[in-house]
Amino acid sequence: MPTHVITGAGSGIGAAVTRRLLERGDEAVLVARDAARAKELAELHPGARTLVGDLANPDRLSWAFAHQTMPERVDSLLHVAGVVELGAVGDLTPKAWHFQLNANLVAPAELTRLLLPQLRVAQGHVLFVNSGAGLAASAEWGAYAASKHGLKALADSLRQEEHANGVRVTSVYPGRTASPMQAKVHQQEGKEYDPSRWIDPESVATTIVTALDLPRDAEVTDLRVRPGR
Repeated sequence: MPTHVITGAGSGIGAAVTRRLLERGDEAVLVARDAARAKELAELHPGARTLVGDLANPDRLSWAFAHQTMPERVDSLLHVAGVVELGAVGDLTPKAWHFQLNANLVAPAELTRLLLPQLRVAQGHVLFVNSGAGLAASAEWGAYAASKHGLKALADSLRQEEHANGVRVTSVYPGRTASPMQAKVHQQEGKEYDPSRWIDPESVATTIVTALDLPRDAEVTDLRVRPGR
């Protein structure tokens, strides 16, 4: 059965995808920032395994994984986790930039590097959950959009580099999706949050699973998902 390594499995899109994959009998290895979070994820998704590594500190991922049992086979690596901190370029501090760039760009790059040997053997799939902000930046979204524009560049480069190895690479660009992150964004914007206005995480999960299940003769490279109402 396929084995999927997933970040961001605790809520929103990541939780929805994890449930789908486990329900159909696939194996899931969930990346958790610490042991306490690993326990929470194991309780939320019975049957899943966990791997502890803090995406906010990508320099330490290699060390953390060296002290754990890594999955021998990886059929897909799903980068779903992300962070956001809105603010004008004139106001954002280096701390805010590093916070978003590390979690949204550097950590996915490092996690991919560390798991590429298994992905190559399995001729697996790397899928990045990007954002509409990864294609167009708006005021107050500079740091977040920069991290997501960088994530698109990472995916595009990786796709060309790994094509000969049979590794498929997909970027999914969801519009605003009902999730705890979206609630936080609305709070930062000073707006009332109504989840019914935005995409259901299950709908984005459907697009992700569809990309994963595509026959080997085809590859979804870039997929935009927008609210239907």
